Amino acid sequence: MKALTVTNKTVTREALLKMAERIPGAWMGIRIAALLLLLEGWKSSQIASLFGLTRWSVVRWIQGVNEKGVLAVEAKKQPGRPCRLPEQIQKALEKDLEKSPRVLGLKRNRWDGVVVVEYLERVHGVRLKVRQAQRWIRRLGFSLRQPIYRYAQATTEGVEEFRKTVKKTPDDQEK
Repeated sequence: MKALTVTNKTVTREALLKMAERIPGAWMGIRIAALLLLLEGWKSSQIASLFGLTRWSVVRWIQGVNEKGVLAVEAKKQPGRPCRLPEQIQKALEKDLEKSPRVLGLKRNRWDGVVVVEYLERVHGVRLKVRQAQRWIRRLGFSLRQPIYRYAQATTEGVEEFRKTVKKTPDDQEK
């Protein structure tokens, strides 16, 4: 009898972990799975590499469970300011970052923090600082890269013809 395997190419470790980021409570399930693997004899470094985490994250989970018991598995409310970009604007921004800024009526050729700030203010009425916009670009999986300048290299084609057309200045006119 043949063992069952996942054959759909869209089901990858990265895609599943990305989905866990979006679904509320999914990380609690991952913590439970990690602790079950630990109870089965897996090492914290193996569990960390399986779930794409740092070993220290798994160690903190273990320490929390050792201190508080099973209640430590539940996610604590994260402190801090709530997100300024609603989920629908985040999705729209992600979709629009795949396009050229010119298509959206912005007079720039590539996306950067300043262009994202202008886009969010014009299209969605949201004001952000440039640094926060740069963080959003990165968080959505895009990167800010400096343009690479390439210099055209001369070829030997046409060199002789060019030399014939160029007249040399006589020495007495140079001075």
